[in-house]
Formats: sequence, structure tokens, C-alpha cells
Amino acid sequence: MAEHELVLVVDFGAQYAQLIARRVREAKVYSEIVPHSMPIEEMLARQPKAIILSGGPQSVYAEGAPRVDSALFDSGVAAFGICYGFQAMAQTLGGDVRRTGLREFGRTPVTVSDAGKLLAGVPADLNVWMSHGDAVHAAPAGFAVLAASEGAPVAAFEDVDRRLAGVQWHPEVLHSQAGQAVLEHFLYDIAGCVGDWTTTNVVDEQVELIRQQVGDKQVLCALSGGVDSAVAAALVSRAIGDQLTCVYVDHGLQRTGESDQIEKDFVAVTGTRLEVVDAEDQFLGALAGVTDPEQKRKIVGREFIRTFEATARKLDAERHIEFLVQGTLYPDVVESGGGAGASNIKSHHNVGGLPDDLEFSLIEPLRTLFKDEVRELGVALGLPRSLVYRHPFPGPGLSIRIIGEVTRERLDILRAADLIARTELTAAGLDDEIWQFPIVLLADVRSVGVQGDGRTYGHPVVLRPVTSEDAMTADWARLPYEVLERISTRITNEVDEINRVTLDITSKPPGTIEWE
Repeated sequence: MAEHELVLVVDFGAQYAQLIARRVREAKVYSEIVPHSMPIEEMLARQPKAIILSGGPQSVYAEGAPRVDSALFDSGVAAFGICYGFQAMAQTLGGDVRRTGLREFGRTPVTVSDAGKLLAGVPADLNVWMSHGDAVHAAPAGFAVLAASEGAPVAAFEDVDRRLAGVQWHPEVLHSQAGQAVLEHFLYDIAGCVGDWTTTNVVDEQVELIRQQVGDKQVLCALSGGVDSAVAAALVSRAIGDQLTCVYVDHGLQRTGESDQIEKDFVAVTGTRLEVVDAEDQFLGALAGVTDPEQKRKIVGREFIRTFEATARKLDAERHIEFLVQGTLYPDVVESGGGAGASNIKSHHNVGGLPDDLEFSLIEPLRTLFKDEVRELGVALGLPRSLVYRHPFPGPGLSIRIIGEVTRERLDILRAADLIARTELTAAGLDDEIWQFPIVLLADVRSVGVQGDGRTYGHPVVLRPVTSEDAMTADWARLPYEVLERISTRITNEVDEINRVTLDITSKPPGTIEWE
């Protein structure tokens, strides 16, 4: 990758470390997360433009609490402390950090006494997101105190000459007023960043890297229909053209129109060579009579591996394939312990369970990117917005949105109801507000109803619209009543087998997003 300005986010166990890195990238500055255990020499060896010290769950006084090496502040590299990182910075530099007994959690008013560079142009009375028990009572020598709250006598400080600053609150959280402005003041006005990280740069650099890695060899990619594999494939296709072959296993468990979107729209935009495997009968045969959700998942996974392996062997025999494309994203790298700067795995079984004699070298063109950046990249590559911004969809497809046995008839019923719900959501302009909208068919339940002048005995369906930022937690979406009414009326009018529509208003936790 070309040399960009680099900001390292030092993770002290923060709930929001990834969010900090994302906010820095939103400011067009490339960032990576590193563990607090990384020696300062290793951090500095990467020649960062700035280092951000994240929040964390511990007290700076706790035994074994992570410390900040004073060598950081002697290095001349700009540094910014957030919450725990702010207190650790103050403590290391000789400031006074105390247990106050007055904790501040959630939205908290802060008064700006001296804007300095960090808080220039922000309101004098700020509402910010706090999460602390300890507080800085006196700033280190040479620092100007910029703001205070009831529980934090020193809530922000800066030493512009040394390019050091910090805040007690969480500017990366949307609840913090002017949070992005504060981060950008640090990045641009204190650290001296210019902002050279753009989607266009990513495309150009990855295309060059892929060409160097692949040469004239053949490459294989499994397309799932999801955004990650589609964008990864489009990027590789941009780099090496018909050296790439994509395999799409059509298991018959997709929603209406999704297989067509891959077979027609994706190919039309990218020109990629696509091998479509019609495996619907195979998957439905394997699922026949099965009602246990975990068993369904295992069967779908097993059949996918069998199908992909057979196709990969056929293609490898035709034209020897050496590389496999995988849509690994940056959060996967961080959460698997790879962390920043981790070397690429040399060979990898992208689809778990492939035999050893089908071992490929790995291409991971998205491994430095967050999900929102992947979507931007997809748009830049010309992929249809409907594909790039598709709501997340489970690997086992509709098989785990049917409570009971999966049959072709039940899939058709669910597809019809799902299409109506998605169409009405789009018509209401709510696609970007809703994170996922599963429709669940209670196939083994019958509900008495009246349609026309007759008694019916049809299936109920459950609408499950949810909002979420991270998939770890989710809340049920408060769809307007008129939208819910249109969805319910259309489903019961247009799908003969359904006579009752219900709404799931369970958050996660305690409920999961999918029912199975």
C-alpha cells in the first residue's frame, strides 16, 4: 500500500476503539488499531503522524492497569487522550488524577473556558458522552485547561507546542456534541494531518497490489450475494479481468431477485466470468424433514462446501488456480487477534472444510476496511446501490426464517411476503434507517382467520425490523403505523397462505435478530 498518513489508535480495552478508528478515517486520515501491549518502539517504528489513546474499563490506580510509556511524549509524535487515555496521559506527564466519588455516565454538560485549538468554534456549553469515575484535577505542566464538568475539574487540555491534547469525554460517540469537530481539530490543527485517505486511493492502490501479487495466475472467488464478497470480487476483477472466475452457488434459499442480481447485474457491471451452480434440488433434498435450526445451518454449510469443492476442482483442472479471494474486513482482523500490521496468511481455506489438496494462496483486498468503507468502495466500482446497501442476510438464507421444515412451497410463501415488506420499506424511504428486516414464517403454526366470507386456516408471519450499529446489540425499529398497515394488508391480500401478520418488539439482548 502507498504511504499514507497513519494514526494509531491504542486500544486500552475500550468499547469504542473501532469507532475511534472509523471516525478518524471519516476525517480522511488512515487509522489502525494496536493493542496497548505493543511496545512504544514498535509504534514509533511505523512512523505515525499521531497516536490516539483510547478509553478503557479500568482505573489508572488499579493494580496492573495499563500504563502509557513516557517515551511516547518525548518522541515528538502528536498524541490525543480519550477518557482513560486522557487520565493515563495526565498521570504519566505529572498531572493530578484522583478518585472523586462523583461518577459521570452518559450525556453530561461540559463548560468550555478556553477553546484553544482543540475546541475552537464549538459551543461554550457542550453536551457530551462521559463514562468515568476518576478525574483529572490538575493538568500537567505546560498544558492549558480548556473545559470542565461537575465531575471533571479538568475535562479537556492541550499543549500545542508539544502537539499533545486530550478530553475526558468520548468525542467518537454520536451522542457527543461536536465530537467529530473536536477529533478533526486534533488531527488537522494540532497533529498537522492533511487527509489523504480516500476511496479512490484504495481502489488504485489495491488494483496495483493485486496485479503484483497475482501476475498471470488464475484466481477463484465464491460469491455469496452479500456486499463483502461482491465488492472484493469487483475489485479483483478491476485488477486482473478474466483471470478471475467467480462461483455462485444458487442454493434456492435466497430472497426474490437476489440470484438474478448476481447473475445479471454483477456480471453486467464487472464483466466477470461467472460460474453459476444450480443446486436448489440438492439443498432442499438435504433439508427435507429437518426442523432443528442448528441442523439446518450445518446442512446448508456442508452442502455449500461440497458444491464449491466440486466446482473448484473442475475449474482447477481446466485452468490451474492458485489464489482465492476472501472478503475479510478490518474488524475481523482486529477481533481475531491479527491486529494492525499483521501479515497476510499465506494460504487459507476460505470455505471452512475444503480439503488440503485444494489449498490456495489468499487475496484479501478489503482487510484494511470497515463495512461503511466497503460500501463506499462498491459504489465507486459501479456496483448497483441495491446490492451495495443490501441489508445483512444470513448465510443459511431463508432456511432459518422458516420455523419448521423447509420446502419449496414454504420458501415461495416466505419470498412473497418478504418482497412485499421490502418493497414497502423502500417506498417509505426507510431502507437506510432499518439495519435488517427479517420476515419469519411460522410454518408449523396455523392461525384461524376470516377472508372474504369464509373461514381460513393459514400461516402467521412475524415482521422483525431492527436498528443496530454493531450487530452486538439491536433495538426493534419503530416503523410508522401506516407502513406496518400497508405491509400487513398487502401480505394478507396477496399471499393466500398467510392470514395473520405480527410484529416482534424484542430488543437484542434478550432476543437475537434471527429467530433461529
